[in-house]
Amino acid sequence: MGIISRGFHGRTRPADVKLPPGQYLTDDFPVLSAGPTPSIAPEEWEFTITTESGTRHRWTWQDLLALPSERPTVDLHCVTKWSKLGTDWQGVSLDTLFAGVETAADFALVHSYGDYTTNLPLEDMLNGGAWIAYQYQGEDLAPVHGGPARLLVPHLYLWKSAKWVNGMQLLTEDEPGFWESAGYHDYGDPWREQRYQGD
Repeated sequence: MGIISRGFHGRTRPADVKLPPGQYLTDDFPVLSAGPTPSIAPEEWEFTITTESGTRHRWTWQDLLALPSERPTVDLHCVTKWSKLGTDWQGVSLDTLFAGVETAADFALVHSYGDYTTNLPLEDMLNGGAWIAYQYQGEDLAPVHGGPARLLVPHLYLWKSAKWVNGMQLLTEDEPGFWESAGYHDYGDPWREQRYQGD
């Protein structure tokens, strides 16, 4: 007896939707994490940027909410091959946070509550490329999706958009994070299908 019923042709994509290679469209928001979901009360949350010289810039939850926010609508692409289009967020642009940061670094190692890390070129998070997001679809960001706040870098695979973000360390040389040390691509461009080292 076959395990695939007749008439099943796999996941399809609408003809007018352009997705990165190997991706399929979903209306869900799958929950995938490297470990258990941490519980962070907003009053205990903080975000720091530490420069290559050791200078530390710090924001509390109230500091973050007091900054000008933006409402980007972006597509999400997960390395596990699902894509979700037209997602609505609210958060603070990294450009705003970096306005008072002096650095000559080219890279950042992003840190999260729960000890997750991921590496990114600094230029990919500036000039409108990334946000510290705290609302999704008009609601406070749920813990399973990275609440109270997550990094949002929508032009890269979603593992680069670190959940439960709490800081970044600026570096003059690239340093791999959690998944990158396990063989995932250092950059992670979905349009170039950069899933693993060597792609």
